[in-house]
Amino acid sequence: MITDYVNISLKNIRKRRLRTFLTLVGITISIATIFVLVSLSLGLESSIRQQFEEFGGDKFFIQPRGQFGPPGSGAIGAQLTTDDVKTVEKVSGVKEISYWTIGNAKLEFRDEIRFTSVVGVNLNNDLAYSGFDLEEGRLLRKGDSGKIIVGSQYKHNSFLGQNIKLRDTITIQGVGFKVTGIFETVGNPADDRLVYMPENEFRDLFEIPERVDVITVQVNDVNDIDKVADSAKRKLMNFRDVDEKTIDFSILTPEEALAVFGTILNIVTSFLFAIAAISLIVGGINIANTMFTSVLERTSEIGVMKAIGAQNKDILYIFLVEAGILGLIGGSLGIVFGLGVAKSIEYIAVSQLATELLQVSTPVWLFVFSIAFSFLAGAVSGLYPSWKATRIRPVEALRYE
Repeated sequence: MITDYVNISLKNIRKRRLRTFLTLVGITISIATIFVLVSLSLGLESSIRQQFEEFGGDKFFIQPRGQFGPPGSGAIGAQLTTDDVKTVEKVSGVKEISYWTIGNAKLEFRDEIRFTSVVGVNLNNDLAYSGFDLEEGRLLRKGDSGKIIVGSQYKHNSFLGQNIKLRDTITIQGVGFKVTGIFETVGNPADDRLVYMPENEFRDLFEIPERVDVITVQVNDVNDIDKVADSAKRKLMNFRDVDEKTIDFSILTPEEALAVFGTILNIVTSFLFAIAAISLIVGGINIANTMFTSVLERTSEIGVMKAIGAQNKDILYIFLVEAGILGLIGGSLGIVFGLGVAKSIEYIAVSQLATELLQVSTPVWLFVFSIAFSFLAGAVSGLYPSWKATRIRPVEALRYE
């Protein structure tokens, strides 16, 4: 019996090709929109989690509070200093500590000029490079002078007009520095165009005697990270003579950072999903309109079916299956179209924007959800028109022209 319903529905769909095509366009765009938004959101979340894992779960970060802009932007607010670093070093459970100081600089390479951020790195250990891997060359070492490490955009995206190679000389604030290492792509364009130099040369070049923008703290035991972070907070508050109301710095653990990011991502995803849902409602209305028209056109046919013994439930199933098939076909086309759009966005992000944050994640449940959702949307949209078809009386239907 189900096979008969499907055959009758497919016959009617093929019979009205133009109207079917226009109906499918609406549902296809709706499902494609949902597929693109969800797959990119999942990919973004996965990329962020991966970056945090590369940094390691045994580290937390300390930054001054009250800045209006990124570290080193020259914004007004509290400042950390090397004395604060020494205070945190004395906290029980701290294994290693490193810090960054960031400044905005003018870079010159041959005839090309760019402005970007330069990082002064403490060279007591390699902790400052957490989450960064060298593509070629070596890291900065104690005693290095006139040497820098650059991000991947200098080699692969011609940030300075040409692709930079090892031992090339880049002029920073009027002083020449030789490239001794190039980092692999991180995925964030801002990180991939950073320049790293020894702390002492950075302070001389930018005339920043003791300011610190980011302190990275590694703990002995990852299970004690919250305890150590709390101890560091209390000790730093005592040293800076502040309380909970006047505290002028913030401590961020990996779990807190992921929680904040997750909340923001959920809000953005919900907003985008709401937009996609509006599109789906429009597609559903289109299906309903198509089914109403189909009922009117087939009034005589409905009368004949009832006259030869078709029951109301048979009429209902025929139109419901037809609406569901429209949703199913539109959903399938939407998945194919959406996957193509999502992959195109991922390609543009990597090749043109030099970021790997916008990746596509397509778990099996997303395909199943999209198909089921489109079929359900089609069936629900056709429910009322199908019910209206069952209310047609055979005698009136046979007389309808």
